[in-house]
Parts: sequence; C-alpha cells; structure tokens
Amino acid sequence: MQHPKMQYVYVGIDSHKETHCAVFLNCFFEKLGEISFRNVPNDFPAFLEKAQQFRLEGTKLAFGLEDVTAYGRNLTVFLTGQKQLVKHVNASLVASERNSRNVLHKTDAEDAECAARVLLNRFDRLPEANPQDKFWVLKSLVTRRDSIVKMNTALKNHLHAFLTSHYPHYQQFFTNIDCNSALAFFAKYPSPGKLNSVTVAELAAFLEDNSHRKVGLTKARQILDTIQKDGDTTTQHQEARDLAVQSAISQIKHNLQEIDSVDALLEDFLSFFPYKLQSMKGIDTVLAASFIAEIGDIARFSTPAKLARYAGVAPVTYASGKSDVQFANQRGNRVLHALFYHLAVLVTMTAGKNKRIINPFFYHYYHRKISEGKTKAQALKCVQRRLVNILWSMMNRQTEYLNPPAENYPVKEEAKEKQAE
Repeated sequence: MQHPKMQYVYVGIDSHKETHCAVFLNCFFEKLGEISFRNVPNDFPAFLEKAQQFRLEGTKLAFGLEDVTAYGRNLTVFLTGQKQLVKHVNASLVASERNSRNVLHKTDAEDAECAARVLLNRFDRLPEANPQDKFWVLKSLVTRRDSIVKMNTALKNHLHAFLTSHYPHYQQFFTNIDCNSALAFFAKYPSPGKLNSVTVAELAAFLEDNSHRKVGLTKARQILDTIQKDGDTTTQHQEARDLAVQSAISQIKHNLQEIDSVDALLEDFLSFFPYKLQSMKGIDTVLAASFIAEIGDIARFSTPAKLARYAGVAPVTYASGKSDVQFANQRGNRVLHALFYHLAVLVTMTAGKNKRIINPFFYHYYHRKISEGKTKAQALKCVQRRLVNILWSMMNRQTEYLNPPAENYPVKEEAKEKQAE
C-alpha cells in the first residue's frame, strides 16, 4: 500500500520582490531540480508548466511558501486559482531547518529547499493557504492605521522636547497635546515670546474659537500666569525652533486627518464581514477590525482551544516524571495576544468619576480569581481565555454579545459611614 506522502512532489518556494526560487523534492528528500522565475503574474503559467516536468508518475505537486501575504501573495492566488495544493510554511520553521543542516551559505535555492523539507516533514500539520482578498485588504488598512499612529507618537515626543524648553509647565494647562485647542495654540504661539502683546481677552477669544467654547477666559488667565511665573525662556535662534514646532504640529494635524480617513474606511469595510464584535462594550471599530484581521477566517479554528493556542493565551505544559508545570505561551501570535490583553483590561476596569462597572461579569470574575490566590497577571490571563471562547462563538455563529447591566462600584463600609455622616 502506497504511503500518503508518496502521492506528492514537494515544492518549496523562496519568494522575493523581483524573483522567486522553487526547489522540488520527492518523498525521500531527494532534490529533483529547481526553477527561478520572475515575480510577475504573466510568468506564473510558464512556471507551472515547467514544474510539471518534475512531477513523478502518479504524483501531484504540493507547494509550500513561507510568504503568502506580501511578495508571495500573487503567486499564492494564482496557484490556488489553478486548484493546486498550497500550504503556508512558517518562516521560523524554515530558519530552524536551515540551522539544523549547518549550512554555511544562505542562498535562495537553499531557503527554498528548506521550505520544501519543512513541507514534507510537517505536511499534515501545516495550514493550507487561503488568500481571501477581504481579509488581506482589512489587514492592510489596520497596518496602515497602526503605522500612522506610531508616526504621530514619535512626532508628539519630538514636539514635547521643544515645548518643555519653551513652556516648562505647559502640561498644567494642556494635558492632551494633540487636542484641537492645544495644537491651535502652539501653532500660533510656539514660544512665550509670541504672547508678549496678547491680552487675556484676545487669548480667551482664540481658545473659545478653537475648542468649541469648552475653554476660554479661565484657561487664558492660567496660561499667562504660568508663563509669567516661568520667566523668559527665549534662546538664540528662537525663530528656527518656533518653525520646527509649527512643522511638527502641521504633520500631527495631517496624520490625525489620515487616521480619521482610515477609520471611516475601516467602518465601511467591516460591512463585508458578518461578525458583530462591536456589540460588546469595549470593542470599537478599530479593535474589531484588528481582531478580524489577525484571526482571519474563523473556520480555520474548529474549537476555541485552537484559537487560544494560536493567540498564545493557552498555557504550555512542561512535564517530566512526576513534575508537571505550566508556563505562559510565548510562541503564539503576539499581535493577537496583545489585542486580547487590551480587551481584558477594558472589560475588567471601571469608568467615570463614580467608577461605574462596565461589565460586571468580567469584573467579578477577575476579582474572584485574585481572591483565589492568583496574581493580577494570572487573573487577566483567565479573563483573556474566557474572551477567546466568547469571541470565537460570536464569530463562528455570527451572533451579538449581550452586555450585562452596568453596576455601581461597591462602596466599603467605612466610606458608607462617612457618607451617612
């Protein structure tokens, strides 16, 4: 009886921006040949036709790519469209295979052969590539938004360095540096010297216009009083420093507009997905899009436990003899793990001056775990695991989350007595 692995010829592909390299192995790890071809869709049919010469009698081709979302995406889409078997080979497995062979020279052909060897070794465990355009586009939008947010964070840190010198106590009157009133103020008055001839009434009117009348006379007096207490901070070449502040603010404003534009695109694009993650309090459009982009097609995970392992939420067991120890999984999808951690914090926290409990179920569950002797980190890990179950069910069944009624924060007996007095 023929072994199942003898039914295929294994093709490892090392993908790059300009060219791809494919290496062919039989089921006995013997190299049958290699092909290099351009990363151009018009060249893919010729490659597939050439690949048939390495197909042994009674066998089919099985392709393994470590990159199915960037440089190798177009080839993956073509091969799956031609009804070819394509599997995603994790890049770390390819690197591990290369290191185990003690190869001195790293070449495209060597990487492709390592991908083919991993494909053969782990054939039944590797996931099939499923390049769905809507998940790819959503991931691109989320990645674009994240990059703009990171750029804006760097700009705000850069701006902070300037403002600390110009306005030593600026955070006393503008705690949020990228709000409309703060950006408008520092763009017009990048240093205190620009305020020399400005009256309290003029500054109050300016602040009212740029804050939708949320701040005015009181804030103007606070600013001018603080500046007077700090003294003269003017330095040599002050004009150049002022221009640098205004340039940074201009970029920040542009980035904020870009973020709003991407957010609108994300909200519209989520209509192509049947999931209703935003029904849970704490999950907004951006967080829902991030979850869907990282999880992808929920059909890939037949159980919540598999999703938990993929996200690095499920513990890893190290057992030897009578010892049996569990550790946190550090090998899961770290982006998805961070998303579940962020959501776990949101659903267990309180909000507002009265510390309103937004989600009593998770709030009490978290504190119950702490009372059982777990640390805060361990309790949050338990919340993450429950959230995996809930999100898997919501996505798999396309259902909404029924939020429990919010509760008032429990007041201690001592506080109750003081309130009664």
